[in-house]
Amino acid sequence: MEEIKKFIDLLLRYKFVLITVPLITVMVTFYIVRNLPDVYPAQAQIATGIVDETQQMALSEASSLQESRINQKFVNMVQVMQSKSMLDLVSYKLIIHDLTSKPFKEPSELLNTLNLEAKKHALSVFKEKYRKKEGLNLRNDDEEGLHRILGSMGYDELSLKWDMLVYRAGTTDFIFIDYQSENSELSAFVVNTLSNEFTDYYTVLVKENQRSSVNFLKNLLKIKSDTLQSRISGLRQYKIQNRILNLTEQSSQIYSQTADYEQKMLQAEKDIVSLKGTIASIDKMFDPKDRRYMESTFTNINQKIIGTKAEMNALQDKYIKNDFDEKYKISIDSLQQVMSAQINTMSDKYTDNPLNSKTLLIQKKLELQIELDRAVYGLNSLKKQLDVMSNKFEMLVPHEAVIQSFERDIQTGSEEYQDLLAQYNKVTMESEFPVKLRQAQIAMPGLPLPSKKMLLVIISGILSGVFCVIILFVMFFLDNRIRVPGDLVLITKAPVLGYLNLVGKSTLDLKGIWKNLHGTAEMREFKKQLRSTRFEVNRELAQTSERGQILSITSITEGEGKTLISACIAYTYVMVNKKVLLIDGNFDSPSITKNSNTKLFLEDYLHSGDLEGINFNTGIMVMGNRGGDKSLLEVSNEETILQRLEQLRSHFDIILVETPPLDALNKAKEWILFTDKTVSVFEADQTINEMKKQHINYLTNLNGQFIGWILNKVKQQGKFEEKIDHANVLE
Repeated sequence: MEEIKKFIDLLLRYKFVLITVPLITVMVTFYIVRNLPDVYPAQAQIATGIVDETQQMALSEASSLQESRINQKFVNMVQVMQSKSMLDLVSYKLIIHDLTSKPFKEPSELLNTLNLEAKKHALSVFKEKYRKKEGLNLRNDDEEGLHRILGSMGYDELSLKWDMLVYRAGTTDFIFIDYQSENSELSAFVVNTLSNEFTDYYTVLVKENQRSSVNFLKNLLKIKSDTLQSRISGLRQYKIQNRILNLTEQSSQIYSQTADYEQKMLQAEKDIVSLKGTIASIDKMFDPKDRRYMESTFTNINQKIIGTKAEMNALQDKYIKNDFDEKYKISIDSLQQVMSAQINTMSDKYTDNPLNSKTLLIQKKLELQIELDRAVYGLNSLKKQLDVMSNKFEMLVPHEAVIQSFERDIQTGSEEYQDLLAQYNKVTMESEFPVKLRQAQIAMPGLPLPSKKMLLVIISGILSGVFCVIILFVMFFLDNRIRVPGDLVLITKAPVLGYLNLVGKSTLDLKGIWKNLHGTAEMREFKKQLRSTRFEVNRELAQTSERGQILSITSITEGEGKTLISACIAYTYVMVNKKVLLIDGNFDSPSITKNSNTKLFLEDYLHSGDLEGINFNTGIMVMGNRGGDKSLLEVSNEETILQRLEQLRSHFDIILVETPPLDALNKAKEWILFTDKTVSVFEADQTINEMKKQHINYLTNLNGQFIGWILNKVKQQGKFEEKIDHANVLE
């Protein structure tokens, strides 16, 4: 809130500027716009057909376009309409119209300087440029001059673009062209011409692109077709050369046959094991003598059975090799019957040992042996046939990889061909349809716009006022000057004992203030501030009950008013019946000494310590110095100074010492060593830099010796003050 109040005070301080600047701006604006001509607007509307579903074809994909794609198309169209090539065509049409019929504008001075032949030449060049749709070559002197003619008439690209606005209306299908000028016919002519030129240009461009796309796709389609046919022919030729009809079916048949052979081989192996076991069991039932008798008896019959069995094995082999052909099965069954008859014949004979009747076992054994031989021979044939199937399958594997490569290439080529064919058909169909771009609204000459003169005047006044406020705010924000006691406390973190206004007089009579000889409001306020400052200083000094307190009064730099403050505080103490000694400790600038006419000098007193003949009852006594480039310790030593000051304490209630400024370094700090308390004067309306911060840190670190600030030369709000003349403050 405090900052807001300060800013409001700043605005009130500059209220004359805040009123004068907008008033002058309004007057100047009114003078400028008073003769502004009326403005006639014109608007044309172009339907693009991009998002209008009523203009879409059955196979069009416009409805599936993303919003970003649609916006990009509209942006491209707007940029083309605002391009230099389009606006050049409008410029040519405008200048050709003005040179061949009633002009829209009064001829410019440059155009009036052309004679009849020059105008004919300019007209022919403009027509030729319009026909070829070329821009002017500004490197050619003749065409550069024609460009200057366009500019003088306001028909050049920049002039047209300045008063033109091309935009899409929201998310609609329409593009609007707005133009305004001093002539309603001119405004309508410009927007209609630009619409027609853009429509013609866009139509030709689209048709050329469609024809180029159709020809390109047609050639590409032929290339893809030839490539596809070449791949199909290669696959066919490879199958012929390698005698492959259908690799998938052939591999399936071989795999199926292999599985059958493996199944039959497993069954044969089981049968062999079973037969061997059965024959072994029968053999155990016979005595070796019986076997010899039986074998000798059946020798002839066995020979016949072996021959029949051999024939049967041969047929069995053929039966397996020929994929189990039925005709071989019939022959095998026939031989099986013959062998059965031979076995029966053998059983009919009396071959048994009279002691043993084992005819049936012998017959069964013979049958089992024949079955065993057939199974063993059939197993060998199955193994051979399984090896043949395996070799055939291995021969098909390399062909499989090659054929798969051919088929994959053919499939890829076929997909590419189909996609390309669909795209070709779509583009071909679209090229047969007319372009959807058309001018939906033709601009007509209309009425002028309402006058904006008063609006411009009001806006100029408001803007100038806002601009002034912004400038004042920037000044306020960047202004770090200390104006009031609160600012000084905030920055230095030290108390302010009082402040004195900047008095608007060339001289200040302190005696007159207390004798009420100056009863003005300014002097009364100054008197209050002096009393308040004395009270705060006295309260700080009263913390010790000792009489003769020594108070050093310093400042950071020269000229901040510590001489005036010293004199004022001295007079305030005199008014409350205090004995006051005012010592001028500033050897570099002894202002108090020069204006007091004192006969008592500091150097003499420090050397002699003689106070005889001095009247201590005068209320205020001034001890001056003889000046020169010296410091306190250069005048006397520390012990002597302490003794002399103790002597003075017994004669005065308070001793005030004006010291040199702190930027004099040790000259001020030497005085501060011998005083009880220190107060510093700070001039208002100045900033604190790094050098001043160092001196402030020195004062605030004096371990309680520094009691605070006295802010001097504070400006009163709303008044124009003069600086105080410090030369005569003690008179």
